Amino acid sequence: MLRRLTPAVIAITLALAAPAFAVDTSTSKNAPDLAAPRAKIVKKDWSGAIADLNGMVDKGIQHADLYNLLGYSYRKNGELNTASVWYRKALEFDPNHKGALEYLGELYVQIGDMPKAKDNMARLEKLCPSGCEELEDLRKTIAAAPSRS
Repeated sequence: MLRRLTPAVIAITLALAAPAFAVDTSTSKNAPDLAAPRAKIVKKDWSGAIADLNGMVDKGIQHADLYNLLGYSYRKNGELNTASVWYRKALEFDPNHKGALEYLGELYVQIGDMPKAKDNMARLEKLCPSGCEELEDLRKTIAAAPSRS
């Protein structure tokens, strides 16, 4: 019996130990293979992820998940203006992309534009009436933001 439980225990332990990454959730079945850039994102290799993702864009691949990951990688690399461009492109491609709404909202918090961050939160509230990870993460980010008087 112990031998049968061991693989299950290991799988559960690994699942619980894995970092939670809303960025890692694909929104559709037709998403391109983003495994390599996602692995670089997990390692915080922003430049490597950006290079991989831009290479996909250069090949003509178009997808909201790809654009969202580019925005995320640029934001984490400190390139906020470029990140904003890619988040907006993700939302043009898919106006209901929860990941892009969350991360663009986090960018707004980062630059101190709380009204726009709250607008994104309101859009997520409509998309996730029962709640979702993206909404909860953005709520936490907004709640933790220092008040600017």
